Parts: sequence; C-alpha cells; structure tokens
Amino acid sequence: MPGILNARAAAKKFTFRTVPPAPELAPLVAHYWLVSWDLRGQEPYEQQVLPYPSVNMTFKPGRCRIAGVPRGRFCEVLDGAGRVFGVRFQPAGFRPLLGSPVSSITGRFIPVDEVFGRTGRDLAEAILAADDATAVSVMNEFLRSRLAGPDPAAELVADVAERAATDASVVRVEQLAAAFDVGVRRLQRLFAEYVGVGPKWVIRRYRLHEAAGRAAAGRPLDLARLAADLGYSDQAHFTRDFTAIVGTSPARYAKAQ
Repeated sequence: MPGILNARAAAKKFTFRTVPPAPELAPLVAHYWLVSWDLRGQEPYEQQVLPYPSVNMTFKPGRCRIAGVPRGRFCEVLDGAGRVFGVRFQPAGFRPLLGSPVSSITGRFIPVDEVFGRTGRDLAEAILAADDATAVSVMNEFLRSRLAGPDPAAELVADVAERAATDASVVRVEQLAAAFDVGVRRLQRLFAEYVGVGPKWVIRRYRLHEAAGRAAAGRPLDLARLAADLGYSDQAHFTRDFTAIVGTSPARYAKAQ
C-alpha cells in the first residue's frame, strides 16, 4: 500500500486498492484509489500516510475536497463503516484543472465545488451515489471533458519528477537539472507552478518513501549504509529527517514492522 505507514496493521483495518484511469488520462492521473472499512464495534483507527508530490481529490460523505500537497505526513481517522474514492494526480497533473500555480493550494484542503463550481457539486453527488466501477467511469468522463492541449512545461516537470521517483541515485537538484539541461532556478520555478513544492522536497520525499519501504521489509537494517544510499552526509541527519516525517526513528519503525 503506497505511502501507508505500518501497512501490516493497516491491512487488518481497511482495504486499499488502486484502479488505472482511462489511457488518455495517464498524463493527468496516476491512479484512482479506493479505501473501504467496517470498524463498527471497534475503536476508531488512525492511519498515517507519507506525502507524495501529488494533489489528491477525495470523495467521502460530508467531505468532498481537493488536497494540495501536504508538507508533513497526513493522518486520517477511520470509524464506523465507510468508503473513500480518491484521485491521485500526477505530480504536474492538476495544474491544467486548477488554472493557477499549484503552490497556491500546498498544504490546504479545498472543497471540490470551489474549483469546479456547480459541476463539481454534481460530480460529488454522482461519485457518492455510485458503486466503485461506476465511480471510475464517472470520473473518467469528467476528466476527459477537461483535457487540454499539450503543455511542454508540464511534460518536462512530469519527466523530471518521474526521474526523481524512479532513480534512487538522484539525491540532489543539480543532478536533475543537468540530466534535463535546465537551470536549477528555472526548475524550482516550474515545480512551484506545476507541482506545488520544490524539486529538493520531491527528491527527499521519494528517498524517504524508499527508506520507509526498506525499514518495513523485515531484513536487517544498516542505517549508515541506508543514509549514504539516500544521499545523506551522515546517519544523524537521515535519522532526524526520517523521524520528522514518519514520527519515529528508522530503527524503531523497522522493529515495529
């Protein structure tokens, strides 16, 4: 379960699955995600999630909203029984729909109808009333109607973010700038406009996702080696960053898994 901390415990409390969007929407949408739970007769459950450099749009009764990129880990409390339908956009995917710099919503939650007006209210009603398969179809149609023409800057940012996500050797902004033949300052401006956070933040978050995954793998953890692999000059700095975003030290997190 991507980004979900303490995944083994989480799997006992709720189900999580992803569904791909229609192929033509792939430049905008990473995937749709669905969470369902039935905790009736149980205590509420708090789930913590590591942030991705992505805007999410979520639909839950009484709370249909757009979540800008959260700077810290995100917590969600589940109680009773319910379902959430979500859209995780590509790192540069929400900019064409927002019509303004994505940094303007970083760390914020905005009602769907604040961005999409009456159409957004209609969308929320349709998603909440639908089963999972129908909700996917409704969302595909909604986003298809909003596809814009090619945006070279958005395509560049998407490619840079993909490299940061998939190439573990990328630990500095200068590496990305050199790989794509673009200046560091321009890359920072583009990421503020299209992603909502800077490229350094994106690199560091992806590397911390990798660290959390390794810590949860159940194998012996060499913290000094892991810190070096992720581009940290020393283990103490890595431990501070990991603890700040995950809420516990890497050694304790690994032990808990």
